[in-house]
Amino acid sequence: MAGSGGLAGGAGGSQGTAGGPGTALRASRAPLLFAALVLGAYCLCALPGRCPPAGRVPAPAPARAEPPRASRSPREPGLPVASGSGRRRFPQALIVGVKKGGTRALLEFLRLHPDIRALGSEPHFFDRCYERGLAWYRSLMPRTLDGQITLEKTPSYFVTREAPRRIHSMSPATKLIVVVRNPVTRAISDYAQTLSKTPGLPSFGALAFRRGLGPVDTAWSAVRIGLYAQHLDNWLRYFPLSRFLFVSGERLVSDPAGELGRVQDFLGLKRVVTDKHFYFNATKGFPCLKKAQGSGRPRCLGKSKGRPHPRVPESVVQRLQAFYRPFNRKFYQMTGQDFGWD
Repeated sequence: MAGSGGLAGGAGGSQGTAGGPGTALRASRAPLLFAALVLGAYCLCALPGRCPPAGRVPAPAPARAEPPRASRSPREPGLPVASGSGRRRFPQALIVGVKKGGTRALLEFLRLHPDIRALGSEPHFFDRCYERGLAWYRSLMPRTLDGQITLEKTPSYFVTREAPRRIHSMSPATKLIVVVRNPVTRAISDYAQTLSKTPGLPSFGALAFRRGLGPVDTAWSAVRIGLYAQHLDNWLRYFPLSRFLFVSGERLVSDPAGELGRVQDFLGLKRVVTDKHFYFNATKGFPCLKKAQGSGRPRCLGKSKGRPHPRVPESVVQRLQAFYRPFNRKFYQMTGQDFGWD
């Protein structure tokens, strides 16, 4: 802002004037410009991650092609795979949601299992990078041996309307994991993350309700993500309920071994990750992994996880709880699970 003022002052000096209507007009526009910058920064922070570099796509091996596999879906194209130890496969399982539900914790816990190979970053293929093609997507995957499962997570898939159809086109046998959390606390956590990157945002209540006092603003992504029943309804047009596992974000904190046991069962794996792998970190407020043999320290998620939430008035929390209640109950009916948010 100071630099802009200096440039404006220099231009005025060259004309021999030091004030006038132009100065007053610029001053009146300053608050509007600041508000536009803040909201623009917020929108950028709310966007999903970018595609990984396209240069990572390997060139097809000219000498030999991969033989067909009996387990391959008829829909899966015969794509060339780079030679080496193991093969790059399409994921047999995806963590598709939800943002700020506990997906990163679940992924890191699952990576302890020797029969799971997971992509660490979020490729955003089925929401932002689909035009790059399945060959590009497959090239990002870690190599796996026979019997190992390839896994990736991108939480924004759950709220992307096109994602179910695109994933079904890749493989209708894909297993889908959804980590859900009380939509009110999830929304506040979402807001806290954005606020840490964009200080100066309006209050949580001002964004959650139209004009601060009106009805709930479902156009705000922090609110819209929590309409789990609506999003699931879109997925059930392509996948049966049996292809889903719904993980409780709250129980992932209170009983990580129990939730991990359910996930390992769902994936058809032996229960290798158990309670012996976890301890509760009171400072962060969630479970961490005990240090592995030969390691110098335990493994906890980074400082961006477990950040304190901003104070939100109880009246705002209650209004949102009342708003979400019918959606929550429908979600319980659809999944056959009561998550205890009401």
